[in-house]
Amino acid sequence: MLLQTVQGDIGYALRQLRKSPGFAFIAVLTLALGISVNSAIFTVVNAVLLKPLTYPDADRIVQFLYPNSLLNNITSIPEFHFYQRQTSVFKEVAAYDFAGPGFNLTGERPEQVRGIHVTEGFFRLFGTPVMLGRGFTPQEDLPHGGKVVVLSYGLWQRRFGGDAAMVGKSLSLGNEPYTIVGVVGKDFVFDPEADIWLPFQFPPVSEDQNHYFLVAGMLKPGLTVVRANAQLMAAAPQYHRDFPRANPRRQFAVEPLRDSIVGGVRNSLLVLLGAVSLVLLIACANVANLLLVRATGRTREFAIRAALGADRARIARQLLTESILLSFAGGILGLALGFVGVRALLAVSPAGLPHIGDDGSAIGVDWRLLAFTLAISLLTGILFGLFPALSASRIDLNSTLKESSNRSGTGFREGKTRSLLVISQVSLALVLLIGAALLIRTMIALHGVGPGFDSHNVLTMEMSLNGDRYQKTASVAKLSRDGRDRLNAIPGVEASAAAFWLPIEVGDGLPLQIVGRPVNKDCCESRWMSVSPGYLSLFKIPILRGRDITENDTAAAPGVALINQALANKYWPHEDPVGQHVLIGKALGPEFDTETVREIVGIVGDTHNTGLGQVPDPVMIVPLAQVPDPYTAIYNDAQPLIWVVRTHDDPYQVVAAVTEQLRLASDGFPVAHIRTMDEVMGRSTARQTFNMLLLSIFGAVALLLASIGIYGLMAYSVSQRTQEMGIRMALGAARSVIRRQVICQGMRLTLVGVAMGISAAFGLVRLIASFLFGVRPWDLEVFVSVPLILSSVALLAIWLPARRASKLDPMQALRTE
Repeated sequence: MLLQTVQGDIGYALRQLRKSPGFAFIAVLTLALGISVNSAIFTVVNAVLLKPLTYPDADRIVQFLYPNSLLNNITSIPEFHFYQRQTSVFKEVAAYDFAGPGFNLTGERPEQVRGIHVTEGFFRLFGTPVMLGRGFTPQEDLPHGGKVVVLSYGLWQRRFGGDAAMVGKSLSLGNEPYTIVGVVGKDFVFDPEADIWLPFQFPPVSEDQNHYFLVAGMLKPGLTVVRANAQLMAAAPQYHRDFPRANPRRQFAVEPLRDSIVGGVRNSLLVLLGAVSLVLLIACANVANLLLVRATGRTREFAIRAALGADRARIARQLLTESILLSFAGGILGLALGFVGVRALLAVSPAGLPHIGDDGSAIGVDWRLLAFTLAISLLTGILFGLFPALSASRIDLNSTLKESSNRSGTGFREGKTRSLLVISQVSLALVLLIGAALLIRTMIALHGVGPGFDSHNVLTMEMSLNGDRYQKTASVAKLSRDGRDRLNAIPGVEASAAAFWLPIEVGDGLPLQIVGRPVNKDCCESRWMSVSPGYLSLFKIPILRGRDITENDTAAAPGVALINQALANKYWPHEDPVGQHVLIGKALGPEFDTETVREIVGIVGDTHNTGLGQVPDPVMIVPLAQVPDPYTAIYNDAQPLIWVVRTHDDPYQVVAAVTEQLRLASDGFPVAHIRTMDEVMGRSTARQTFNMLLLSIFGAVALLLASIGIYGLMAYSVSQRTQEMGIRMALGAARSVIRRQVICQGMRLTLVGVAMGISAAFGLVRLIASFLFGVRPWDLEVFVSVPLILSSVALLAIWLPARRASKLDPMQALRTE
């Protein structure tokens, strides 16, 4: 019986909607706009925050980190062995690096592939399915354990055609043979992505305090993160006694791996999800107004049905059925629009978010997205259908049957409800527009920041130097000289240089000891980079005092260093650092025992070395030719050599010639990640750009929907008051007075909505304050200009019905029922 009733309601609702195709189209399109932006954001939230990690027992996997540290999750070899000894808490501990430099797959078709160094426990910790062969043995993970490699499924298929006989054979990495011992299964997903895995081969005993990799662990069953942190805190004093060179302030802690991956983006995504829900509310208010108008025209129908025995609940249920059908249609269209839209947006503006793949390629439709869309479709159907359903169920049977059809049901309550819905639309739209305006001001401020260097007409590319050939600094310095000589001879090239960091992305840090001052391990730490001659002049980074690095700063010459103004201000606030002497990295262990005293020969201008929105950090710059050999050996496995080329015209015009000359200079090594410096700069603000674009889209949709809502209300009001206006004009009322009254009625609602929206916006800015740069959360220009813009758009939407009202023919209006 219930099923038949539901089927009857659905059938009747479809017939009613078929009779009003224009109304159904506008309602579905309005809902699709609201649902599409919600689905778009949820696809990102789902991929980043909700999808479980694919590793077995992922909820027990933690990452080790270091509170209050410059590099808060980067680990050293002694620390890794320290974690391995905490067997009462951790079932497994494994290290891995960043897939940073890539590896040169040499031979017939040279290419650079993504590779990760791991310890032999990595595959057990992350439950890696090895479909062919095996992972690494403990012996292979020791020094001189052999050159072995595990392939990803993708590389195995693409490069070797899925040949199962490849296990046991060799491939050429950096012109050196490596034995393939295994192939990872197709479904294994790891962040960062990799094509190959190689063993770290750490020494079992080491005092090397250099930090250059990550460590994860598996908690024992039943143990918590709190328990693990308590154990690490209790064991830390013994570690510092065993390794007196270690920073005594170094603390040890863990956090769930998921939190470590997504912690930096969780808040911004949740704020965006909250903001986009406001768009949906505006869409609901818009459709609710449409349904109220439609229900007003159907009051005689409802009265007749009530007279024939239908109770109020039956009428309300019928209207809710129509609302839910509209919302489901809008949901289907909105899901398609949202999915296509977010993929297009991520392709235009990569957000730098985890788990979404290159330009959003990992985002897809799954049961969570379908369930979310179904839920919000059902919720919105009930939400916007509730007001009309309740209104229709309250009809007065006798008075309605006596009244003419066009005037029934136009009482004060219905008009008040529609007005309140329009006020809510205006206020919600204002909140979103203020948020979008603040983020736009943030982007303008970011682009107005002088980065401290000239990024135009500069081409950048990366070359991996792993392998035995470049274990010594002399080999790297020779490659740098030969490569620059070749590049500078290319027509169109103005200058070239090599370095291990770009000026906007300096990610390494080392301890600094100032000669002549008491040794204080708590004293000095700074970011660090090595560059070739010509690097600073290529980027037009100014030398404030002293001199630049030159070709004479070789390994045989006295050690020198440059520092930036931020470092000078921090450690030499009242004296000239030029001529002072420093030791860099000496506390890290025997690997830096060959480091000699360096003279500070120059001070350079600050660059925003960790992003435009960040204050410049202190930075040390040393000649590439004077880096200690042990550090070069470690560094080449963790960081690629970056070639930079300044051109007279479009940098991409010289790509072919540049890559060919670098291949010849390196005996066949390829380059990868070819980008202009302007593109690198764009990537540095990708997250802010993504947030700005999204909130701007939300604001534009909200403004459109609010304007349609105001227009619809005033147009309906004019149509309902046609006779009244005709009478007033027949009695002598001027057309300008009629027009002004309509405008005043609409603007009163707008101004009330604006006032409420400004109040609500003060709450919003507290949520997005951490996303802002160069603009105050309560920026006066934004809080004045945005309400004026919204009011102007509303005035236009009101003026159109007002103009129509002022052009009424009094005689024709008096004949209107």
